Amino acid sequence: MPNIVTHAGGSSDGANTAFPTSGSHPLAAATEYGVDAAQRAILFWDVMRQRGNQFLKDSGDPAPQVLSYEAEVVIDGRTLEHPVNYRLLRIVPPEGVQVDPTRRPFVIVDPRAGHGPGIGGFKADSEIGVALKAGHPCYLIAFLRDPVPGQTIEDIARAEALFLEKVIALHADAEGKPCVIGNCQAGWAVSILASRRPELFGPIILAGSPLSYWAGVHGKNPMRYSGGLLGGSWLTALSSDLGNGKFDGAWLVQNFENQNPANTLWRKQYNLYANIDTEAPRYLGFEHWWGGHVNLNADEIQSIVDDLFIGNKLAAGMIRASDGTTIDLRNIRSPILVFCSEGDNITPPQQALGWILDLYDDVNDIRSHGQTIVYTIHESVGHLGVFVSTDVARKQYGEFAHNIDLIDVLPPGLYEAVFEKKTDDTTGADLIAGEWVMRCEERTLEDIRSLGVNDAADERRFATAARVSEINLGLYRTFAQPLVRALGSEPTAEWLRKFHPLRLQYSLFSDENPLMIPVGAIADAVRVKRRPASPANPLLNLQQSLSDGIVSSLDTWRKVNETVAEQFFLTIFGSPWLQAAVGIDPAGTRPLRKAGRTPLHDELVGIRIAELKSRMATGNPIEGTIRALIYVGRPRGAIDERAFEAIRRMRERHCGAHKVTLVEFKTMLRDQGFLLLLDPAAAVAALPALIPDTESRRWTISAVREVMSANGGVSGEVAERLQHVASLLQIDAGESACAPVSAAA
Repeated sequence: MPNIVTHAGGSSDGANTAFPTSGSHPLAAATEYGVDAAQRAILFWDVMRQRGNQFLKDSGDPAPQVLSYEAEVVIDGRTLEHPVNYRLLRIVPPEGVQVDPTRRPFVIVDPRAGHGPGIGGFKADSEIGVALKAGHPCYLIAFLRDPVPGQTIEDIARAEALFLEKVIALHADAEGKPCVIGNCQAGWAVSILASRRPELFGPIILAGSPLSYWAGVHGKNPMRYSGGLLGGSWLTALSSDLGNGKFDGAWLVQNFENQNPANTLWRKQYNLYANIDTEAPRYLGFEHWWGGHVNLNADEIQSIVDDLFIGNKLAAGMIRASDGTTIDLRNIRSPILVFCSEGDNITPPQQALGWILDLYDDVNDIRSHGQTIVYTIHESVGHLGVFVSTDVARKQYGEFAHNIDLIDVLPPGLYEAVFEKKTDDTTGADLIAGEWVMRCEERTLEDIRSLGVNDAADERRFATAARVSEINLGLYRTFAQPLVRALGSEPTAEWLRKFHPLRLQYSLFSDENPLMIPVGAIADAVRVKRRPASPANPLLNLQQSLSDGIVSSLDTWRKVNETVAEQFFLTIFGSPWLQAAVGIDPAGTRPLRKAGRTPLHDELVGIRIAELKSRMATGNPIEGTIRALIYVGRPRGAIDERAFEAIRRMRERHCGAHKVTLVEFKTMLRDQGFLLLLDPAAAVAALPALIPDTESRRWTISAVREVMSANGGVSGEVAERLQHVASLLQIDAGESACAPVSAAA
């Protein structure tokens, strides 16, 4: 193929160089582009062939994963009393990276949502990568391709609890419980476990995790309508029956791909074709994960779809464990950090944060449950970017790793984490570990509502869809399921999995197809004589314009389909006749998925308030200093990592003779914060009783001033409050001290 391998008048010495400048002659430009395009086409199909071969090789691996780190198996879930296909892996730090075994370990839980595990450590700059660089030991809760027969969601929760117990035992000297990251679908599993075993968790990071499945806004979040438009979960049961008791994860992957046809059908492949000389390794690396489909047991996926995706029962406290206990997310005692994105059409911010509105009446309700919730919303990154974007890893996850202890000691309440770039002019730059400054600003439930919430009519529509799903599932199980199961078999199920459209797009272009075998040899010859077109070639611009037009057309098609689907859903399930037929009051205004109040909790809160008030004027100088810090800093409505770092350094100096542990500091911070909420005037007036001696008072004022100055000058109401405390303690507000603080009560 001389017209492809070389070009007219070109060199044949094998140099991989561009064409000579084609000038303005149309024929020269066309010839140059024609050869380049043909060569790129051959190289493109060779990458498709490599992708297919990679898929076939990976298909035989019972433990697919895409970790870029070496990992050791700590516990194999198949050996447990209730065996599951999950494993606890210890990440081996790469050469040159040192971790401190006494630092809080990080445990990453990847989603079992159609793909294999490892996306949390897909790159060097990843959730695992930044945690390792920050000195934290890292573990991954991974899984095998096929489930253990009979395993359930509850069995998996038991196994994950054992995994966390093991991590805690391995790091008994760590100053905090493990930080657990739940990616995507793993987030709800982590939340359920944390509500049942809160003692196992340090801070919890929910990355792109849906917990409020009905939430969204009109015109933006079409995936939430799919369950209703498909008639409910009977299709899930049918798919599992056709799979002989196993649900093919490729169907979940296809659901994701259907959300963005422009990327699925064109952009992803075009980007490879247009940048064939550099893009192949990245493309094949991603496809290694994207094509690693895994399976679930029928009971697993059915409970997920019925209780979560369609039923939306989690945040409402409508799911019960096998022992009869209710899953109540308000039982979680660890700080919850929610990371989501405006650009995520799989888990939009409304689905990542709407559960807060389902559970709590206001911020004081959050505080009364002792919960700390922090959220941050990226402005544009897509669903996968939440886990795999290099920029996200360096910024958000890097800051989470460096400031995980700050998150752990935040007083109960609702906060938004905001990030500012560190510059040469940044105040207190020496107190900042990374390239960004993280600040946690106080928020209210109105900030969550401003993202968009369902009205009563929307809630009735989704409740109607859930009822219709239950009816259709019952009809399928009664009339069709016995026949489908009788006709099914494992060979048939395996045949159906093999010929799934997503798998065919890999296998058809592998060496299993005789037509693809010569492509490799031709591509090798092309690489030797590769002649890319000049970037100035006008036909390259035309090519890009045509691609942009195709993308625009597919996006328009998607938007039309989404609009039509939304209108169908709103019309069908908004019908008063249908709502009444399935038992939904068409005129109802009460929330249909709102967690109920617990009288026992209210009683316990009353007891706790009385107990705290009895301690208003008791405590030691350290508790008094913490109370003063909270009182003086409250007008800022935010907690800055620089202030926390200043506190940490004070703990290391001899100025603080009694070095409190992180757990002690967290308890003191919460107690003193509650006292200031209950009766600010009385709490401040009691400071002289907590800090009786002059030297301790000097140290308190010095410490408060130093912390308040860490992120800027002390002015305005903050300065007034500092002066007020100094006057109560009869200390000059500008006086410094470095005397030991008495630990005596």
